Amino acid sequence: MSPTHLKEFTLEEVAEHNKEGDLWVVIDSKVYDLSRFANLHPGGPDVLLASGVAGKDATTAFFGLHRHEVLRSQYARLQIGSIRGQEEHIKSPEPGAISHVPYAEPTWLTPGFHSPYYSDNHRRFHHAVRAFFMKELYPEALRCEESGKRISQEMVDKLSKLNFLAMRLGPGKYLKGLTLMGGIVKPEEFDYFHELILNTELARFGTRGFVDGLLNGGVIALPPIFNYGTPELQMQYVPDILAGKKYIALAITEAFAGSDVAGVQTTAAREGNEWVITGTKKWITNGTFADYFTTLCQTDSGPTVILVPRSSTVSTKPVKTSYSATAGTAYVTFSGARVPVSHTLGGVGQGLRVILSNFNHERWMVVGTSLGAQRLVVEECLKWTDQRMAFGKPLNAQPVIRARLALMIERVEACQSWVENITYQMNHMTYAEQSDKLAGPIALLKQFVSRSGRETAEDATQIFGGRGITVGGMGKVIENFHRTSPFDAILAGAEDVLGDLGVRQAVRKMPKNAKL
Repeated sequence: MSPTHLKEFTLEEVAEHNKEGDLWVVIDSKVYDLSRFANLHPGGPDVLLASGVAGKDATTAFFGLHRHEVLRSQYARLQIGSIRGQEEHIKSPEPGAISHVPYAEPTWLTPGFHSPYYSDNHRRFHHAVRAFFMKELYPEALRCEESGKRISQEMVDKLSKLNFLAMRLGPGKYLKGLTLMGGIVKPEEFDYFHELILNTELARFGTRGFVDGLLNGGVIALPPIFNYGTPELQMQYVPDILAGKKYIALAITEAFAGSDVAGVQTTAAREGNEWVITGTKKWITNGTFADYFTTLCQTDSGPTVILVPRSSTVSTKPVKTSYSATAGTAYVTFSGARVPVSHTLGGVGQGLRVILSNFNHERWMVVGTSLGAQRLVVEECLKWTDQRMAFGKPLNAQPVIRARLALMIERVEACQSWVENITYQMNHMTYAEQSDKLAGPIALLKQFVSRSGRETAEDATQIFGGRGITVGGMGKVIENFHRTSPFDAILAGAEDVLGDLGVRQAVRKMPKNAKL
């Protein structure tokens, strides 16, 4: 029934339809005829009758069991009218809208609060990004997360028109001449806070596998080409990758070497003007659909980074992990792959320098997406504890629940402050200065944020109970985050390794005259 043909009823009229075969309910001032649907209800008609909602206002009962999206989708066709004199209170936010749930947004987006870091341009950029993501990208994220299929080329083409991948690489010369986000921000004005907005917003879907499947391979595999590749190499490969016509992955990790980057066993032997590459890589993000691999190899002169195109001697197969296959996680085999020596990135034997300089941005990116996901979890928990009734009261009436919420809020706000401070430093440092001064702080930051995320995942699961470990439904965001938050603690460097790195860098910078 179309909205223009919906009728108005009184509560007394609805109350007459309260039995099997003739069952109406009211949810947020709207009247729904569940007479036929009752038999399809997961609990059957008996649950609806026994719960005492038949012929009555079922708003509280509904939102204690279902998300609002269920009302918008599955129940929409069942609406037959509305209650005369009543108005709808629970509405879907407009694309790009700011949440008014406390702590659901960082303070710079919260009305009445201020920030020294963000300009009006950042706010306009954020609005456009969130509107596009929620309208265009969110449905794609849900489909891919569930099916395990890679992001569609149609969506990649839409993102490429906005120069999405180029923006995720941060400010740089590669942005020159590009139209960013429909022209909202000029290339010379684009900074790391714009990029941070992209990272935090794409994590608000509650689909961790899709976050990595959203061309993260390009984010971490392209910088070595920009910073160490020849102009000819850049011209040959970069345009198609930025345009979404080709895909690239960073191939470092092996079954033999994870955080021990120097321990890789894939070899590159020099034969004339070619490298012959033999070995395997594992857990390579976007590897299943990558056309090129930025690969760390061992040579006679030491570790070396080489750009390797996919060929008949380069094969990939999926690696099944605890998050969705949409990330394209792969096992990569190089079976004597031949690559021109001109594909060397940086000098021969300089591979560790190339890779280590690349880690800062990658770790900062992981921190940003983890932060966005954690804030979404806080919002979900605040909503749930306000609408879920237990012992005759909302969950947030329980002191133990409020204590968990307090810890979650404290952690996400601490993470936000540290991330913004580091981002501000990045905006005012050259690439070389970032490598020198920020490697330790970013390592410690990532350890702190990822640990905070896993603690928040545990608290959120306790708050949601069984729903927090159920795929889909009320706790779907919590279940996904609880299952996948360890990825942030491992990818781009394991927590303990990064903590040690941060302290070792601090120890090296200790002044000789510093004594108690």
